[in-house]
Amino acid sequence: MATSATRPVIALLHGGGQGSWVWEELVALLEQAGVRAIALDVPGCGTKRGRDLSAIDANCVAAELVDDLSGHDDVTLVGHSLAGAILPRMAGILPNKWRRLIYVTCTAPPTGTGFRALMGSGLHGENPDEVGWPVDPASTSADERYRVMFCNDMSRENAGAFLAKMGQDDWPMDVLVRTDHKYDHLAEIPSTYIVCQRDNGLPPNWQRKFAKRLHCDRIREIDAGHQVMVTQPAKLAEMLLVELS
Repeated sequence: MATSATRPVIALLHGGGQGSWVWEELVALLEQAGVRAIALDVPGCGTKRGRDLSAIDANCVAAELVDDLSGHDDVTLVGHSLAGAILPRMAGILPNKWRRLIYVTCTAPPTGTGFRALMGSGLHGENPDEVGWPVDPASTSADERYRVMFCNDMSRENAGAFLAKMGQDDWPMDVLVRTDHKYDHLAEIPSTYIVCQRDNGLPPNWQRKFAKRLHCDRIREIDAGHQVMVTQPAKLAEMLLVELS
């Protein structure tokens, strides 16, 4: 049996509008399997709510998260959704720290384009250069959009519980508009992209584009929506454990 000093380490970074709380069930499953699971928080989110974010940019976020993992080496770093804007920066700070990078339906805007611009303002498929939205963002509330984007594979009860937690976590605005993305250095780090086939927020065709941009050497697929760690934590845990091996 692995001891606390030898068991593998997985660090988990949440997506936009969420915090470390989104990983709770997954963390429990990984810990039961003998893995040291660490759920990180971006400044302004989860355990770091209430921070002054006015002077915090994407590079500051990456540096703080790397520092949060001080003392841990050979880390498997997992990111979800908007975390795709931060994992490459973390990898660039200490490239030898990571056993593998795992992107779970992560975004990866092209250099020169921010996340907000990449999402655009139209519907899915209207503009080949924009991800778009499943419903018109100009005529629907945030709650309506989130329900369609994040909860399409949840029961009504589970969707309500999940949405009740949304809106309390704020990412620094710089992460959403930053355009100086770099990906070439990722070719030297083993990486996996997990495509969520029923994702209504980032359609699978876009996820596969992002996987290529992120230099992923493995692509895995799961029959789940955007919040796979909420709807199918056991299957996601199993997939992550395979990647560890």
